[in-house]
Amino acid sequence: MRYHYLITVIASFLVFSSVYSQSDSVTVIFELQDKTYHEAVQNVQGTFVFGQTTLYAKSSSKGKIALKIPQNSLLLFSLNHPVYEPFSATRKISSKTSDSLTISVDLIPIKSQFLKEIVVKSPGVPDTVFESNRLSVADFEIQRDGKLILLTYPKQLKKGCELLLYDGLEVLNSFSVPGIAEELVHDYRGNTHIVCKENVFGIHLNKERIGISTLEKNYFFKYLAPILDTNKSKMFFSNFKKDYPAFDYYAYDQEDSTYLKIVEIKDDLMMELYRSEYKWVDVRTKLWAKNKEIETGVDAEIWVGANFFTQSIYYKELYAPLFYRNDSIFVFDYYTDKLLVFDGRGEKMDSIAIYHHYQPKASGWIKQLIQDRITGEIYAVYDKAGFTFLGLIDTKTGEIKEKVKLEFRYIDKLEVHNNFVYYVYRPFESTQKKFLYKERLPYDFKKAAVLYGTETSMETGK
Repeated sequence: MRYHYLITVIASFLVFSSVYSQSDSVTVIFELQDKTYHEAVQNVQGTFVFGQTTLYAKSSSKGKIALKIPQNSLLLFSLNHPVYEPFSATRKISSKTSDSLTISVDLIPIKSQFLKEIVVKSPGVPDTVFESNRLSVADFEIQRDGKLILLTYPKQLKKGCELLLYDGLEVLNSFSVPGIAEELVHDYRGNTHIVCKENVFGIHLNKERIGISTLEKNYFFKYLAPILDTNKSKMFFSNFKKDYPAFDYYAYDQEDSTYLKIVEIKDDLMMELYRSEYKWVDVRTKLWAKNKEIETGVDAEIWVGANFFTQSIYYKELYAPLFYRNDSIFVFDYYTDKLLVFDGRGEKMDSIAIYHHYQPKASGWIKQLIQDRITGEIYAVYDKAGFTFLGLIDTKTGEIKEKVKLEFRYIDKLEVHNNFVYYVYRPFESTQKKFLYKERLPYDFKKAAVLYGTETSMETGK
């Protein structure tokens, strides 16, 4: 009896302590945004001092920092970011403050970081690569020998389409696609495939003729698309899943069959929201998720996040592409504002700060990088009022050297090849079919050692 009484007293004390500690602290939420464009600023380093305690924290991708601060504390905080002016202030957290307090801070950009951008015009006028009075170009793939595979259609893509082998002057061969075509992609070997609604067809070129072979769609995206490329001994791949806010890049050594994890990519805030979705679903959904956890070994929180949180407006797929050039691997980790550089074996060599993805409303950043498969140069794509700009990335500094403005508005299917940019375009409110154009970029970069598939995205290979 005495034992049970002691247990009751201890339990009551723990509950009282918990309630007391909760009532004695305030959740302080810092919301950090750009003063000019009112956009959230991520990776701001915060230092928070109250009493004898000092805390350090970074802002999330939503520009927020949340801390527990005792009541009746004098909070001194400073905020630092390489692109913005330092900010310091003091705030009294009184006993009259409610359970939570939001402090909004407008960060002022450092003027030297945002000088007027250099915009250059691509030389000459756009050159028409392919035009037809009967067919529109839906997609294209440039082959290693310079020939083009064109996905074309007479009226609507879903009503029937044709594959054309084109050498720049004439159509060498055409082929009717047996299915509802969606797009052209290429795998890590550079081989072109056509993705259809039901399956995937591998495209084979025999001199001047087109042939196809059928691949199961699930097999292609599960086993071929994740492989980014190979060099003499290494195979680079990722475990990217569009419904999960984290993934890893790996290198597989084909000589000794060993794996090396190159880097983990994760959006910490998105992961927290993703897993916390489990708390808010109904009991039936929780039971379903627990059964799936028992069946597969995958956490119930992940099952709920993948099936429910990914359908909300708050979920964003990760974007952190990998590129290869001249025995160097470049990974653009936009969630830590870093360009990570590795050698050809996958060993880390350098980490460079990048900020060209900041202020997307002002710059027009559309979360897309493309690589010239011949020269290896990497470009960031921007869109302003319908005009497309290509920003040349200096991989030594992480900065955009200059932006090249393309001639036409509302272009589609962009690709860079040997210092030329190719795209599909039809004049606005015109009856013209969609033609394939190219523009000469104002560069003369030489050929580099580039793995043919590393400019592809992780979801479709395009």
